[in-house]
Amino acid sequence: MARGLNGSANGTGHWPTGQEGVEALTPGHSSSLPPSVAGVLPAVVGLKTTIPANRRSAQTLGAEREGHGIVIDDEGLIVTIGYLIMEADSVTITDIEDREWPAHIVGYDYESGFGLVRTEVPLPITPMRFGDSDTLLLRGEAVVAGLGGEKAALKVKVAGRREFAGYWEYLLDNAIFTVPAYPLWGGSALVGADGTLLGVGSLLVQEALGPGAQAFPGNMYVPINRLKPIFAELVANGRLSAPPRPWLGVYSVEHMGQIVIGGISEGGPADRAGLQRGDILHALNDEVLDDVADFYRKLWASGPAGTAVRLRMERDDDAFEVAVRSGDRGSYHKYGPD
Repeated sequence: MARGLNGSANGTGHWPTGQEGVEALTPGHSSSLPPSVAGVLPAVVGLKTTIPANRRSAQTLGAEREGHGIVIDDEGLIVTIGYLIMEADSVTITDIEDREWPAHIVGYDYESGFGLVRTEVPLPITPMRFGDSDTLLLRGEAVVAGLGGEKAALKVKVAGRREFAGYWEYLLDNAIFTVPAYPLWGGSALVGADGTLLGVGSLLVQEALGPGAQAFPGNMYVPINRLKPIFAELVANGRLSAPPRPWLGVYSVEHMGQIVIGGISEGGPADRAGLQRGDILHALNDEVLDDVADFYRKLWASGPAGTAVRLRMERDDDAFEVAVRSGDRGSYHKYGPD
């Protein structure tokens, strides 16, 4: 399991012993889910990928990844979380009957985090409809589901709807945080009471209740409404036609009120410019940075990928400036066969 600098991790692996979705079943093993939810659970499938060892993400996310996806049309189209399919050269889908189906990558959007794959043949599975994730409010109830039907379902509550800044140059303005934590969150489905898809599982977080609150583990879900405006273009073209955002290849974390570089993408723009782990970031193009989210907004407002930015840094109590020519994250990673 690849773990992030902020304590998050990707949801690959297997169910912990004794935690097989017991919250979704009554002691007599009858369903505690409404029929509208129980009836759509077969649309949640398993997803396995293999990634060549020489690809960049294999070292951080693993060469074999496992999670979930959700069937969303009659032709085998499946939505998942993008890191499961990043740089994969093979994709295998498993349904609730343990049947396996080869699939291929359709598209991946770095900005939202959504990934799409399609099986080589249509699946005999009724798709799950998109819901309206804006209707899921604080303390609202939903069900998290993975492959396995009701045995792999968990009743959850919404612990927060707030901005999320990921250390990997990722910003989501209305993320959904749920509790309790689901053990296999990667690509899992957040299902509303009406049986519609409200979000796709992205992370385990240790502070699901929010900054300043008592630490309590939960999950972060990417709202399905974030996918809707880009869905048709992502299906048609595999990526968006808008110019890609500038990307530096730094893993940024906040520590004691400062933005600290916790890691560098090997061979990325920051690496080529000589930035190092432990450097402190103070300003971008002479604009002081308030926090990680502010850093991303100012970086993305500087122009398209390829734009050069000036960073005011600190290393070992010495201040310095460095110019970094940003890159396109999509071009940094490789897809398809070698």
